[in-house]
Amino acid sequence: MALARRGSGLGAGARAYWSQVHPVFMLPPLAASLFGAVLARGIDPGVASVHVLAMFAAVYTAHLKDGYVDFHVRGEDDDHPLTIAGCRAGLLASSLLFAACCLFLFLTVDWVAVALTVPTWLVAYHHAPQLDTNPLTATTGYPLGIALSVLGGYYAQATAISLLALGFAVVFLVLLSGIKVIDDTQDYDYDRSIRKRTVAVVVGPDRAYAVAYGLMITGLLVVTGLAIARVFPPSSVLAVLAFGAVAVVARRAEPELATMLLIRGSYIFLAVLVAAVWFEPLEALF
Repeated sequence: MALARRGSGLGAGARAYWSQVHPVFMLPPLAASLFGAVLARGIDPGVASVHVLAMFAAVYTAHLKDGYVDFHVRGEDDDHPLTIAGCRAGLLASSLLFAACCLFLFLTVDWVAVALTVPTWLVAYHHAPQLDTNPLTATTGYPLGIALSVLGGYYAQATAISLLALGFAVVFLVLLSGIKVIDDTQDYDYDRSIRKRTVAVVVGPDRAYAVAYGLMITGLLVVTGLAIARVFPPSSVLAVLAFGAVAVVARRAEPELATMLLIRGSYIFLAVLVAAVWFEPLEALF
């Protein structure tokens, strides 16, 4: 049974499976899990590592399923490194890995930790072809996974959900949904030709930008408001300034470059928030 479409043997199969690891889109969910653990302050390294591994398995499942659907089912992509059998074997392996992580969380934490983790795989597996044709679910699928990663990472450590963790989950859901709207405008012409109803197709590229920036501004305002209310550390406003600067530059760029800038801006945003929560450098000033 051939797993890779180019070459044979273990080496060709390994290269094909490794090609489905996309760091730009995979790192944020993993970092979000660790961020949730940082919010809880007391970190159990073993539990944190397993939750991160579960997020990896979920995102890898999404990448495999998207590639399988786009190339082997829809015929949208020009190429794909895995055969149909290779895609199915990879999906089985990543799903089993995810299930093993959930079993570990159930035994070491509780059922709530599993309940917060399982939806990430459900969103990942059903993103294509079920969820990616509706403007709401196509936009919020990935951001929802990030939000759940924050909540799950936090709960796995604290066995509770705080307003702090919930607030950060909402912020990432809203902010990243804005970035996803801009990302989808890259494929506006093609998506429109196959009647794939992204936000850009439904309202047009120009209005999609307005929707995207409206969502991102809302997310930044939520951070600012919660910092003023002292739910978030006051120094969280530095993350607002950092991401806002990137967003201003990205506003003048075409969709592909804008997406690249905004995704990297979200890395900076997360890094500043981690520093704000961990060190609280401005706490003494307020």
